[in-house]
Amino acid sequence: MKITVQPDTPENRELAENVHPSDWLNPVPDGRYNLVVVGAGTAGLICAAGAAGLGAKVALIERNLMGGDCLNVGCVPSKGVLRAARALHDARHGSGFGITGGDLLGFDFGRAMERMRRLRADISHHDSARRFRDELGVDVFIGQGSFSGPDAIKVGDATLHFKKAAVCSGARASALPIPGLAEAGYLTNETLFSLTRLPGRMAVIGAGPIGCEMAQSFARFGSSVSLIELGSHILGREDGDAAGILHKVFQREGIDLQLGVNIVGVETDGGVKILHLERDGKKLSVTVDEILVSVGRAPNLDGLGLEKAGISFDRSGVTVNETLQTSNPNVYAAGDICFPYKFTHTADALARILITNALFMGRQKTSALTIPWCTYTDPEIAHVGIYEQDAAQKGVEVTTLTVPLAEIDRAVLDGETEGFARVHLKKGTDKILGATIVARHAGEMINEFSLAITSGAGLSAIGKTIHPYPTQAEVVKRLADAHNRTRLTPFVKKLFSAWLKWQRG
Repeated sequence: MKITVQPDTPENRELAENVHPSDWLNPVPDGRYNLVVVGAGTAGLICAAGAAGLGAKVALIERNLMGGDCLNVGCVPSKGVLRAARALHDARHGSGFGITGGDLLGFDFGRAMERMRRLRADISHHDSARRFRDELGVDVFIGQGSFSGPDAIKVGDATLHFKKAAVCSGARASALPIPGLAEAGYLTNETLFSLTRLPGRMAVIGAGPIGCEMAQSFARFGSSVSLIELGSHILGREDGDAAGILHKVFQREGIDLQLGVNIVGVETDGGVKILHLERDGKKLSVTVDEILVSVGRAPNLDGLGLEKAGISFDRSGVTVNETLQTSNPNVYAAGDICFPYKFTHTADALARILITNALFMGRQKTSALTIPWCTYTDPEIAHVGIYEQDAAQKGVEVTTLTVPLAEIDRAVLDGETEGFARVHLKKGTDKILGATIVARHAGEMINEFSLAITSGAGLSAIGKTIHPYPTQAEVVKRLADAHNRTRLTPFVKKLFSAWLKWQRG
């Protein structure tokens, strides 16, 4: 079956031919597979490529687009859009650097989206059906995979028998039961990147990471954006100070923040969409041209036939233990279908655990993972480990240290002083329990903390590591310096002074 990616452009036709070839012929199954993988998103691709590279006989099944959400409607297109928005923002706000005429700069939304589609098509070769078949030796089946028994999966007329299987079918955008919303029509991440014209007015429902990223991007493009959130804060799960910085940035950039509101209903009037809201008993409305819904993810369970294989699941996805094994001991799962942290890098990590445990009798556990994440707004907010409130709930005493970016020379020179680096240490030690960075490139900077937590290195080890000057990442070393100063108690300082006075004599 031919799949058309909208809009129907040369770039999207190239994408479709890579990740869902129109002339694809499924292979004929030949004997039992070491591993059959259902779903060719990040987790499925890593499972298939990794297992095949180690000598396993592997089949990979995908009913829609190989590459999954990340390539087609997630990380890749969204970051292409974010980069265009950041370039436009920098060009229009460069007066402090001596750049004139910023307000007169034009912007072609269609060209920005064309660039994104072109780059996505280029990247798609890595995830293509032909690459997995011809270069990696994987049997690629295009179609709906459904379990027909505890050790078999059907794809069309073919039955694939397996020793082990991996369910990696991912998740999709959640819907909202708001009266009138479906009739009015709305966008999700699955349709947003098909736009060819910039909406004059846009409502974004949900102030989580995706909602915040897209709200800021489209506001920078020139849309009048209202960001609508049931909670009282944007990024409600993040460090409050970090979210507070982004809140002020959004206000400065003209985003209409509608926080702490209920959406009573949606209606259409002459081609526009009107959202009726309620806050503290008061009614208000927002009129827009497009609505983007960004309120979480729902697992892709439909059509898998999990019951026939004895695989337990619920509304949150497939049920797995810490080794990613399902209730069927020969079937494992990885990625958004089974894990609360729905990130591409997490799916990658889980797939590697799955290969070890399913094929080589490993006992690796997901509880051992150190998982960082980043919201790619401007500035970015990156985090790893626990938050201060998490430690309090667990009864763990912490020492929290914070260094503002305004104290870092490179941040001052770059004109990017809104932000900070914060670390939570186990009280009385230099053991890192968690860290948050707010900076333009926070996602690139958080890795030092992730490595330290994973390897058991304390903050003192970071302090002993020479960091290039001037860089914004120097803020991490400054945290270590701050920790060292806390160790210089009055008693210790008195001892040092006595020692040095003795040396002078």
